[in-house]
Amino acid sequence: MFGLIPKNENFFVLFRNISANIIEGAKLFKEMLDDFSDPVASQKKIKEIEHKGDSMTHELVRKLNKSFITPLDREDIYALSSGLDDILDLIDACAQRFVMYNVEQPTAASKELAFLILKGCQTLQGAVSLLGGNLEDINRFCVEVNSLENEADRVCREAISQLFDEETDPIRLIKWKEIYETMERASDKCEDAANILESVVLKNA
Repeated sequence: MFGLIPKNENFFVLFRNISANIIEGAKLFKEMLDDFSDPVASQKKIKEIEHKGDSMTHELVRKLNKSFITPLDREDIYALSSGLDDILDLIDACAQRFVMYNVEQPTAASKELAFLILKGCQTLQGAVSLLGGNLEDINRFCVEVNSLENEADRVCREAISQLFDEETDPIRLIKWKEIYETMERASDKCEDAANILESVVLKNA
């Protein structure tokens, strides 16, 4: 009879794999801006990583639907998988805008935002790696993710303020404003995922 009950899948391993894939996308995006020699090729690589992330998320949800017993609440597993997927979607959206708007060179602010996005993803990965272990330690990483998001928000505000002060071409202003705001939203998604993890800690600690 017990053979009819689906085995509990190791969701923690799946989450670690998903977060590692996000790191790969964030690294490629930072490298794209640091060396802006072929942004089209860089964006294609990021798109491949994003597709891979979609497949990994779909696989996790499929396993969730087949599992009789789960290590965390089902809604938390789904929310975290969706939250992590959103990060990579936004990183891909950022890369797309540099290509779509024919950006000649990234600004210092955009490079700094790309660094903060990568740092946020790496810090979030530290929190995800603790799932299945000492959940209380996750909060330390979540606090750092929140701090990084605050810094990204500051950089974005200052960059947009500088745009309105100095940019005389309205089309260029519109393009860069959207780029900055999209990059800031990618950082926001890291914070959203961290908030989900904090909720998991409260429920399970």
